[in-house]
Amino acid sequence: MSETSHVTPAGKPRGRALGIPFTGNPGRFNAITDVPGVEVGYTTLVSGDGKMEIGKGPVRTGVTAILPLGREGAGQAIAAGYHSFNGNGEMTGVSWLEEAGALNMPILISNTHAIGPCHRGTIDWMVRNKPEVASQWMLPVAAETWDGYLNDINGPHVTSSHAVAALDAATNGPVEEGSVGGGTGMNCYAFKGGNGTASRIVNYGHRDYTIGVFLQTNFGSRNELTIAGVPLGTELADDNPMESFAASLPAGAGSCIGIVATDAPLLPGQCKALARRVPLGLARTGTAGSHFSGDIFLAFSTGNRDALNGRFPRGEPDAGTYSHMDFIPWGRMDDFYTAVVQATEEAVVNALVANAEMTGRDGHRSPALPHDRVVKALRARGVVAG
Repeated sequence: MSETSHVTPAGKPRGRALGIPFTGNPGRFNAITDVPGVEVGYTTLVSGDGKMEIGKGPVRTGVTAILPLGREGAGQAIAAGYHSFNGNGEMTGVSWLEEAGALNMPILISNTHAIGPCHRGTIDWMVRNKPEVASQWMLPVAAETWDGYLNDINGPHVTSSHAVAALDAATNGPVEEGSVGGGTGMNCYAFKGGNGTASRIVNYGHRDYTIGVFLQTNFGSRNELTIAGVPLGTELADDNPMESFAASLPAGAGSCIGIVATDAPLLPGQCKALARRVPLGLARTGTAGSHFSGDIFLAFSTGNRDALNGRFPRGEPDAGTYSHMDFIPWGRMDDFYTAVVQATEEAVVNALVANAEMTGRDGHRSPALPHDRVVKALRARGVVAG
C-alpha cells in the first residue's frame, strides 16, 4: 500500500491512519481511480457566514465529476447497472441505462436542487469536447444528496459552469476526500460527512482486477454509528447539534450516492448486482436505511469498452454485424461482491475521518468525528493495537 492509503492529497488522515482495521486488499491509491481510466474532479463552493438569505448564502456546496473512461472515453458505451435501495432521491439518466444496460456519459453529483445545472453542464462539456456525440441526443447522469442543513440550498449557487469546471478538473491518481465537491455540505451519522472512496483488488484466474467505490455520504443517525464492528453511537452521543436543531428533519435523514467502478469484464446485469451490494457495506457502518434517505447506486465496468455502443458515427453496420462481450461467470462473482462491501465500508469511514468541523447557514454546526475518542474506544475493545 502507498502512503495515499493513509492520507489524502491535502494531508488529511484517512481511516487507516487511525489504525482502524479493514478487510481486503486495497489498490495503490485505495480509491476509485485505481480502476484504469477513471478520473475524478471537484468544484468546491464555500462562502459567507451567518443568517441565511436565499440566493445570497451562506454557501457550502459543490460538484463532483466522475469520468469512467477519462476525457477521451466520454461517449463510449460501457456496461452499467443501477440500484435504488431507497428512492427518496434522484439520479437522472437511469431509465435509459436500465433499458440499454449501457453508460456513455460522465457522472455528476451535487446537492438536491443543483441537478439541473449539473445536467446542463454535462451537455455543455460534451458539446465542447465530444461534438460528434453531442450531435445526437444525450441523457446525462446527475445525482444528489441534501445539504440544506449547512448550505443555502434554495439559492442558485451551483451553475452549469461549475459542473463544467469539475469535469475539466477530473484526473486520475489520489482522490481528495471529506468536504470537497458535491460532498462539501454533507453530514454522516450527524458528524461532518461528504466524500469517501476506497478500492479492492480481486484475483481471478491469472490476473488481478480492481473494484473501486466512491460515496457521497449524507446519511445515518448518530446512535447507529459503527466502526470496525464496534457500536459507537452511545459513546459519541454528545455534541449532536444536527439532530436537535429542528423536528422537521427526521433523525437519519439524508442520502447516499454510491458509484462502483471495475475493470473486470461484466454484463449489465452483473453491474447491477454490484450496485445492489453497496447497502451491505453501508450497513456495516450502522445504518438501517432511513425512509427519508435517498440511497441510489450505479456500477459500471470498463472491461468491454464500446461493446454496447448503439451509435455508429460511420453509419449503420451491416445487418449481419454482431457485438461480443466477455464476462466473469456468474458463479465466480462472489469475490467481486465481497470487494464492493469491503470498499464501501472503508469509504464511509474515510469520509468521516478526512474531515473537519464546519459551520454553515444560521450558525448550524456539524462537528467532526473525534479521532481520539474513536481510537480510545476501539483500543479498549482490542480492535486497535494499544
